[in-house]
Amino acid sequence: MRQYDFIIIGAGSAGCVLAARLSEGGKYTVLVLEAGGSDRNLWVQMPIGYGKAFYNKSLNWMYQTEPVPSLNGRPSYWPRGKVLGGSSSINAMVYIRGQREDFDEWESLGNQGWGWEKVLPYFKKSEQNANGADDWRGGDGPLYVSDLTKDLHPLCRNFIRAGEELGLSYNPDFNGRTQEGVGFYQNTMKDGFRMSAARAYLWDAAKRPNVRIEKQAHVTRILFDGKKAAGVEFRKKGEVRKALAGREVLLSAGAVNSPQILQLSGVGEADHLKSFGIEVVQDIPAVGRNLQDHLCIDFLYRSRVPTLNQQLGPLWGKLWHGLRYVLARRGPLSLGVNQAGGFIRTSDSLDTPDMQLFFSPVSYTKAPPGKRPLMNPDPFPGFLLSAQPTRPKSCGHLQLRSADPFDAPHIHPNYLSDPHDLDALLAGSKFLRKLANSPALSSIIEVELKPGAGLTSDEELIEDIRARSCTVFHPIGTCRMGPDQRENVVDSQLKAHGLRNLRIVDASIFPTLTSGNTNAPVIMVAEKAADMILASHN
Repeated sequence: MRQYDFIIIGAGSAGCVLAARLSEGGKYTVLVLEAGGSDRNLWVQMPIGYGKAFYNKSLNWMYQTEPVPSLNGRPSYWPRGKVLGGSSSINAMVYIRGQREDFDEWESLGNQGWGWEKVLPYFKKSEQNANGADDWRGGDGPLYVSDLTKDLHPLCRNFIRAGEELGLSYNPDFNGRTQEGVGFYQNTMKDGFRMSAARAYLWDAAKRPNVRIEKQAHVTRILFDGKKAAGVEFRKKGEVRKALAGREVLLSAGAVNSPQILQLSGVGEADHLKSFGIEVVQDIPAVGRNLQDHLCIDFLYRSRVPTLNQQLGPLWGKLWHGLRYVLARRGPLSLGVNQAGGFIRTSDSLDTPDMQLFFSPVSYTKAPPGKRPLMNPDPFPGFLLSAQPTRPKSCGHLQLRSADPFDAPHIHPNYLSDPHDLDALLAGSKFLRKLANSPALSSIIEVELKPGAGLTSDEELIEDIRARSCTVFHPIGTCRMGPDQRENVVDSQLKAHGLRNLRIVDASIFPTLTSGNTNAPVIMVAEKAADMILASHN
């Protein structure tokens, strides 16, 4: 049984950052345990390849929630990365930090040091922005963020004009001075390849003699000596193995797997653990609680003019753009499909944007549940408009299904349980209609396919929300950070309450959901955590 200074559970967005930062001085030994395999895979590295990874068991945990009452009993499909890089290896690559107010709220909840002025340096530290550094953006970090404005589909400009016709301002940088407005999304990619956390951080770290990466290593539990995290048990190739941590165990398995591993290890609500015969190490009722996620509604339109459907649908299009990608790393295969969007206030009474918009110049109406066949879109020209409330209030939970570490947990998202969230999605649906009726978009729309122009009343739109709204895969909060040990799992240093030598570093510690995509904030959390860890041991 080998001993390492630090054992990192999970080589996802946070784990990759931790491995790189904790090992870069050469002083400490680091073991990284990843349940998935290598990210040297075409569908991981090619930007549009996430359509293939979306339903691929070799890259994806492919979780399914319990039926959601407010969504007419529909379960929700949750793809999560099971590969080096974690979900940053299978996501849509949109780089969004969130609003200043998101992080100031984290600090106001008792998490000292997590306000905007304290987290901004870590966003900048992580980033190498294609347009260079400024007061808000980083210029020499490991994570490359591309400006793809010149390469995006021309219909994106119709979307921008539509927003301007409704009085929205054009915003050249959603991660700059303000988030509000419409514009083009920046993506984590470089030279036609996905810039996952693995490529940005782990590939170089893996070359260091003080770093060991174990792939296909499924962690079954954290080993405790009293209240001290002493090591980790994992299974690889059918064999149970153990490793000891001389300094700390760092749990970075994500918003689903981190609370599951804690519960399997005896950390969680005592009665729940006892019901499965698990010995209680620390009674922390908040483990698995406070689950939040973004819910989205899509409006689908048949277009009068060509969209990406005509480029990616025909066999000749696949061949031509495949060749173009291989030879020059250009064209639609080198891009994501969430190309334009924005952040808006649905009411003048609001101080900050409460809605995120997406414009995708592609459509797929007959996709099987849980699939995104980006290389096999509809045979007709089509596009999507989408609205996502940024700060939902509904909270769900997850809990063990059994004491078997290979059993997926019960996931209860509890979407729309707070009336605020249903009202917000209704406002989003109405705004999408306004966008579609603007001159810039109405001139290219042949017909609204979903939900259909015949649905106009609030009651009809609400029923459509219950029938069609879906997650955009941003679960957080299941090991929430906060000072009250009865309501939270970790403190502001990300140390598990009541335990020693155990920190949790991933999206599960978010006190509240940030305004937009969550990958950039997760990387920031890990950058800040690495500094805190090094400071405490140096």
